[in-house]
Amino acid sequence: MTAFLYIACILLWGTSWIAIHMQLGEVPILTSIFYRFAIAALLLLPTLFLLKKIQKTQPVDHLWFAGQGLCFFSLNFLCFYHATQYIPSGIVAIIFSTVLLFNSINRWLFLRQSTSQSEFIGIAFGIVGIVLLFWRELTQQNFGADFFTGMLFALLGTLIFSLGNMVSVRNGAKGITPLTGNGYSMAYGAMVLLIAVFATDTPLRFSFTSQYIFSLLYLAIFASVLGFTIYLTLVNKIGINKAAYCMVAFPVVAILISTLFEDYRWDATTFSGVGVIIFGNFLMVSKLWWRPASLARQQS
Repeated sequence: MTAFLYIACILLWGTSWIAIHMQLGEVPILTSIFYRFAIAALLLLPTLFLLKKIQKTQPVDHLWFAGQGLCFFSLNFLCFYHATQYIPSGIVAIIFSTVLLFNSINRWLFLRQSTSQSEFIGIAFGIVGIVLLFWRELTQQNFGADFFTGMLFALLGTLIFSLGNMVSVRNGAKGITPLTGNGYSMAYGAMVLLIAVFATDTPLRFSFTSQYIFSLLYLAIFASVLGFTIYLTLVNKIGINKAAYCMVAFPVVAILISTLFEDYRWDATTFSGVGVIIFGNFLMVSKLWWRPASLARQQS
């Protein structure tokens, strides 16, 4: 079951890249992000109430839900979309792969949990694999002021997402299910995005084309409601770093889709990057990873 959830998360988020690309056009990016999470919250919360699956929560829990909404469903997306205005999305993906390192640091700072040897090796393979996967974009990049501005936005977004992982662990430890946590968090995230829309005088336009509506619904229902619920379920089941390796793996799916629909051309570094990421996945999540007896005793 865990393997199925892991693969499903990779597929859902890997296919979300083409849906995001389909949204680009007359609707401002910020407005589209707001629509995405507003629809997700409006679908998820009433459904949970109708099915009586919503949990009873305390007022303090909503402070944590708001924090999760800031980290997962608003501020991080604002940072990443700003980053792509300065650097290619492939470079953003490279920087975002460092979420595994941020998670290791934050997990030690906030949860006092150490990172295992296999996780560190898997993290190294994951980052190297992402660099190889987007090597062409990296080598063609002009390392000027725009590059460093975009890099800072991407790093900030990665840090914020990592902090969201820490908040989700707290919520999980309190017995709050991913569905309840995501429902409230998406609502709070959508509120923050709406404030950002008005604060920046961004038009609340909408496109009634089938392409825009289909991509918006896919991102709201599948990539957001389903994807984040599966992801947080994985965080509870296999831990932060193993679950977050989805972030390293899903660009492989995006590259495959781009190959099919956008005539993306593979080269030696692309094949190498995919191979390294797959091997890193094996090291990160496989139960067959060999560990010295002394290390196994320390982690048991």
